[in-house]
Amino acid sequence: MAGSSGNQDIFDVRKIRRLVELMKEHDLSEIDLRQENTRIQLRRGATTEVVETVLRPSAAPGASLPAPASEQPAPPPVDDKRYGQIISPIVGTFYAAPDPDAPPYVKVGDHVGPETTVCIVEAMKVFNEIPAELAGKIVAVLAKNGEPVEYGQPLFKVDMSG
Repeated sequence: MAGSSGNQDIFDVRKIRRLVELMKEHDLSEIDLRQENTRIQLRRGATTEVVETVLRPSAAPGASLPAPASEQPAPPPVDDKRYGQIISPIVGTFYAAPDPDAPPYVKVGDHVGPETTVCIVEAMKVFNEIPAELAGKIVAVLAKNGEPVEYGQPLFKVDMSG
């Protein structure tokens, strides 16, 4: 786009893929890039994670920053060993079903196995099917359909006792 901000070019998928290739080639575990009020962090581990952050401009002296948006309440604590959690392996958008007209992959009361697909997390226009990776009965869905999720965020609570 003519006249567009310089920020747009750092989100070019080809450039991000090239950064990931360079990370692999040079065995880097993390890259942190900043351009004006935009930041991209790439981390390698079991999976490559892309974190995009819009940085707040500094406040003028004497000015107060707006209050941060209310954060999601913390999920209920896992009370004992019989409960497990299915967590998000990536940052993205949580989808409970393969498409808007389809029933959810799982709901409270459903039994899952390690290979059972429980949801999709969309990251950078890639739809990643998320397996349960544990066996048991779904007792709570901790994420909302169409809402953003973070790396490591619990998505489901599972009773693994039977």
